[in-house]
Amino acid sequence: MRHGQNDGMNFHRKIIALGFIVFGFCHSLLAQSSAPASLAYVLQADSLAKTKAEAVAKLAACGRDWIVLDASFSTDEPWTAADLATIRAGKIGRKVISYLSIGEAEDYRAYWNPSWDANHDGKPDAGAPAWLLGQNPEWKGNYRVKYWQPAWQQIMLTNVDQIIATGFDGVYLDIVDGFETFEQDGKNFIDDRVNPETSQSYRRDMVDWVKAIAARARTTNSTAIVIPQNGTQLLVNADFIAAIDAVGVEDLFANGDKLQKAADTKYILDFLSAMTAAHKPVLDIEYAKRKPIQTRVRAAAAQNGFVWIVTDRQLKTLGTSGTNP
Repeated sequence: MRHGQNDGMNFHRKIIALGFIVFGFCHSLLAQSSAPASLAYVLQADSLAKTKAEAVAKLAACGRDWIVLDASFSTDEPWTAADLATIRAGKIGRKVISYLSIGEAEDYRAYWNPSWDANHDGKPDAGAPAWLLGQNPEWKGNYRVKYWQPAWQQIMLTNVDQIIATGFDGVYLDIVDGFETFEQDGKNFIDDRVNPETSQSYRRDMVDWVKAIAARARTTNSTAIVIPQNGTQLLVNADFIAAIDAVGVEDLFANGDKLQKAADTKYILDFLSAMTAAHKPVLDIEYAKRKPIQTRVRAAAAQNGFVWIVTDRQLKTLGTSGTNP
């Protein structure tokens, strides 16, 4: 190739690279300018209200800045674009974001095939997909997955498409800490353990997976909000932070009504410092029931500049949050 042609190609590559940088910078500024002061996190909206219309009215009037909902009001009744528009109109600048579990399969979702575990013993039956693993012993109906496998990712990306097409402002990603399952070695954990199927760490597999979801969501909505929950160890990766708009953390200061050990909280806070430096919101979700513990966790979250919510672990209620309880 002649020198002049090479210079031309390099110039175009630099222009393309600059375009990506500018897009990422603008997206980051937009996210910062609309950072929430309060949060609602309701995955069982059919427990919040008897009918979808009542739930829409209650959510519209709740006063919260960001609202995380399951993609459906109930198992057989999805939210519509009109529902989301009504909820969003309840407060200027409000965002309505859809929950999506990307690190486990759930047997009550539309994508689930009952033949994958026909006898309900928690173990995939013959003929189940290669990405499907055993049931999570702590959550009946939730199955571990090989989240890096393309067949599983295609199912989830189709869900992302549906979520954005319905009119949600983004996705709230759960089981991002699913990599920990594969790092476990007996009672110990091996940080950055290598996945023999991909020849990179399970953590890097999850970083790449979240980035792929973010890219897919923003294909249709360039300002789509992407929020991973837990898995804060991934925040050491600059490309992970660049791809997300906020991070959710459960049980940061307390585990229910028991305060966390100071060392355990500090371990997570050290990772979260990267989000603070990037001026991106940290959403602290706490499940304390006792008033003294609720007061402690609210104060700790506020002291660190985090958006807090104290709610029920089943996520059936609005709980209390921020300056708009």
